[in-house]
Amino acid sequence: MIIHVLADNQKIANRTDLKAEKGLSYHVSSGGCAILFDVGGGQTFLQNARQLDLDIARVDVAVLSHRHHDHGNGLPVFLRENQHARVCLRACPTESYFFKYPIFKYTALQFEVGLDVTPLEVFKDRLWLIRQTTEICPNVFCVVNISEKYPRPAGNRYLFAGEKHSLRPDPFEHELFMIIQEPDGLVIFTGCAHSGVLNMIETAVEMFPGVRIKAVVGGFHLVGLPLFNTLGGSEADIRKIGEQLSAYPIDRLYTGHCTGMKAFRILKQVLGDRIEHIPTGSCLRI
Repeated sequence: MIIHVLADNQKIANRTDLKAEKGLSYHVSSGGCAILFDVGGGQTFLQNARQLDLDIARVDVAVLSHRHHDHGNGLPVFLRENQHARVCLRACPTESYFFKYPIFKYTALQFEVGLDVTPLEVFKDRLWLIRQTTEICPNVFCVVNISEKYPRPAGNRYLFAGEKHSLRPDPFEHELFMIIQEPDGLVIFTGCAHSGVLNMIETAVEMFPGVRIKAVVGGFHLVGLPLFNTLGGSEADIRKIGEQLSAYPIDRLYTGHCTGMKAFRILKQVLGDRIEHIPTGSCLRI
C-alpha cells in the first residue's frame, strides 16, 4: 500500500511547491485500486496531487469520513476533475454542523463547520450513501457501526448539530471510517475519529479477530481549541489514550491534522517509534 498525504495542517518543510491547509486528504493505492480518502477544504488536495504526479482523474472511488468542511468542501473540485468515481459517505439526514465555544456566561463564539451541501444535490448521481458496513472495492470497507467501548474525544464538546438557535451535541451519525485488508494485515483510516480512535480500532479488531493491524492512519481529534492547539482533555487523559493504544497489536500509527501537536508529543512519549507525524507531502509505504 502507498499513501500520499495531499492535505494536512502542516507540510514537509523542504517542499515549497506544496501547500498546507487545515484539512485532510489522502491518496491511497492498494490492490490495484486508487482511493481518495477525504478531499480537504478546497483546491489544495488537487494542486498538491499534481505536484506529486498523482492523477486525480484516475481515482477509482472517493470516501468522505464525515460531513465537516475541512474534509468535504473539496468535493466539487474532485467531481469536476474526476468524471467517473463514486463518492462514499454515510447516509444521514441533511443538517448543519457548528463549532461553539462559550466566552462569557451569555456569549459564545459560534460558526458553521459543516460542508457545503450544494454538491450533494448537484452530483447526487455520483454519491454512494453508506447505511451499513460496505465493501466499496475488493477488501476495502467503509464502516459505520462503531464500537462505544471507550469515551469519545473530549474536544467533541465544542461541536454541535442542528439549527443555529436549537443546537444539540453532534452525535456524529455522519461519520464512518475505512479499513483496507491486505494479505499481510489491516490498515485503518480514521478521518478525524470523532467517534474515538480507540473505538474504531476496537471495531476493526471485532471485524477481523486475530488479524495483524499494520497501521492506523489519520487524525485522532485530541485537540481542544484548534486555533490555540489546546488539548482536548488533560495531559493525563492523552497519556492514558496512548497507553490504551499501545495495548493493541498495532505496528505503526501515523497521524496529524486534528490530533494536535501538543497531544502528538504526549503520545510520542508513550508510543515512541510506533507513532509518526505525517504532514502534507508525506509518502507511506505500508
